[in-house]
Amino acid sequence: MLERVLVRCATSYVSRMVPEVVFVLGAPGAGKGTQCAYISREFGFEHLSAGDLLREERQRPGSEYGEMIEAKIREGQIVPVEVTCSLLHRAMMRSGKNRFLIDGFPRNQDNLEGWTRAMSDKTKLLFVLFFECSQELCVDRCLERGAAGSGRSDDNLDSLRKRFDTYLKDTMPIIDHYQGCVRPLSLFYSDASADRVEEKSLVPRSLAHSAQTERDESCFFERATGVHLFIRGYHIKKT
Repeated sequence: MLERVLVRCATSYVSRMVPEVVFVLGAPGAGKGTQCAYISREFGFEHLSAGDLLREERQRPGSEYGEMIEAKIREGQIVPVEVTCSLLHRAMMRSGKNRFLIDGFPRNQDNLEGWTRAMSDKTKLLFVLFFECSQELCVDRCLERGAAGSGRSDDNLDSLRKRFDTYLKDTMPIIDHYQGCVRPLSLFYSDASADRVEEKSLVPRSLAHSAQTERDESCFFERATGVHLFIRGYHIKKT
């Protein structure tokens, strides 16, 4: 009897120790990073941006991947999955946290397969948060970000065209693959800088681990001026 209790306790402890992951996907400029920052603050998730980690590695003195990463980013292409998974895993280990928003990953089938090989037995995927936003608005927001001095070599019209081609061809099929655990969130900003003027979070109720009905868990609460949410057929608007 005691042995069974100890086994159950050990199993429960190990289960709690397995890092929990939410993949955050969406087009370039859809607001993934901005909203992840607020979700992180409100719910204790660690925000890991695959793109930011790659840019940091590109700038790290002596990096063996720096030139390759720069070329891939400039051309709107996807960095080999082994490099991205290695950077994500290192960041997770260093954070000391157990719940992660992984922003901008997996971006294609190779990313998905690489994550499955390297990380699926080390993490627990909670769901996929998908940010939907029109291409026109995404481009406007990226160009405004570049004009404001983002320092990103891909915040220009030529790179954005390539990035959107890659997104439609490679990333959208990943959304289809995860269809059963995708939480879609459609964003309609009143203007390209709305998320900077009144930075509030579009927060998934499910991230709060609240004991609500399935309908409630599928809904998102928003407090950002000029944003309408359409979640699984429900229209939510707050002023």
